[in-house]
Amino acid sequence: MNETDARRLTGLAGIATAAALIVEVPLYFIYSGPPPDSNVLARLLIGVLALAFLIVFVTAFRELVKRASPAYEWVGTMAFAAGLVYATITLVSSGLEAGAVIATDHPIDPTITVDGTYILYGSIGRLMLALFLTAVGYGISRTNLLPRWTGRSAFVLAGVNLAFVPSLFFGNTAAHLYAANGWGTTALMGAILSYWILALGISLYRSATRRAPAGSPAPRH
Repeated sequence: MNETDARRLTGLAGIATAAALIVEVPLYFIYSGPPPDSNVLARLLIGVLALAFLIVFVTAFRELVKRASPAYEWVGTMAFAAGLVYATITLVSSGLEAGAVIATDHPIDPTITVDGTYILYGSIGRLMLALFLTAVGYGISRTNLLPRWTGRSAFVLAGVNLAFVPSLFFGNTAAHLYAANGWGTTALMGAILSYWILALGISLYRSATRRAPAGSPAPRH
């Protein structure tokens, strides 16, 4: 895979990840009480698809960094590892929530009742995302893969995620901004991440078009 193809694949995977996350997050706020099983299972399924696309994204990003600058391959590998761990943790959390909903004969809110997911979605997820975003930002800034704003925004978002790591000390009230399973710790961070990945994916895909070698056939529409 050459650098142009790696940019296209990474960009498309980022856009697909973001699209799924953007659809998923609002589903958490439709109902004020315990949502019906259909709502919970639908948003979890969409989230699983988003994580599958994210795995493609982090894998392609590692390849892209390697192609752009072999000296910084280790940075791409770190981003890949952190992204893969984050995806795995979130998949486990989704499985725990789905299992609880399927096994219960009445509507429940798994963000509250499935306490095993509190710090998986929260503090652990925030720390892994901070590591992932730091590696992505460093890789972009050192290899000049993309405009400076992409690397700088990754560092800023990493800092915001780190700020939510101590939220496990602040209870389990989902309606609070800052709590182990609070809407700020989980949903807000997910929403911000989704739009950042969307912007990054679009930037990557457009950069592949600009870098297409002279004389190559024009893309078909």
